[in-house]
Amino acid sequence: MDVILLERISKLGQMGETVKVRDGFARNYLLPQGKALRANEANKKRFETERATLEARNLERKSEAQKVADVLGGKSFIVVRAAGETGQLYGSVAARDIIDALAAAGFNIGRNQVDLNNPIKTIGLHDVTLHLHSEVEITVQLNVARSADEAERQQKGETLTSADAIYGVDEDALRPEDFFDPDADRDGDEE
Repeated sequence: MDVILLERISKLGQMGETVKVRDGFARNYLLPQGKALRANEANKKRFETERATLEARNLERKSEAQKVADVLGGKSFIVVRAAGETGQLYGSVAARDIIDALAAAGFNIGRNQVDLNNPIKTIGLHDVTLHLHSEVEITVQLNVARSADEAERQQKGETLTSADAIYGVDEDALRPEDFFDPDADRDGDEE
């Protein structure tokens, strides 16, 4: 199906272009969302008469998104989750959790604006891309940790996936003599 784009859509085209897309994509996404019109003579004339209004509205949305991007850009958000000693989370951090972390900081971002192909399943620092507008993308850092204290340590550059890092115990320096008395009687009989 040929459609006329009413706004820039990444990997598809710019505003005003006539592009060929699959019927289901057009019927289920582009047309109901108001992102495109069917490419026929009546809609081409309609687009040309409304072009100035559409461009002004797009520019306004872009400037609003850019303001949010200027505030959000380079920020780091902490997400506290339960995890094992190897750093593997007992659950995962999905787009909804990222939205909640941003909302707690006062930012209203939609779930479809978070570019997260796979959920986060390990502790550490993760970069997450946010699509605030079709022409405005920013990256924020997500600090996934077991506690706020560990988040601070991770932010400084520590890797918290070993017992030494978590508990302050050097696993290589541990010896059996530290736990057992080698001179103790093995029978349990004391003489």
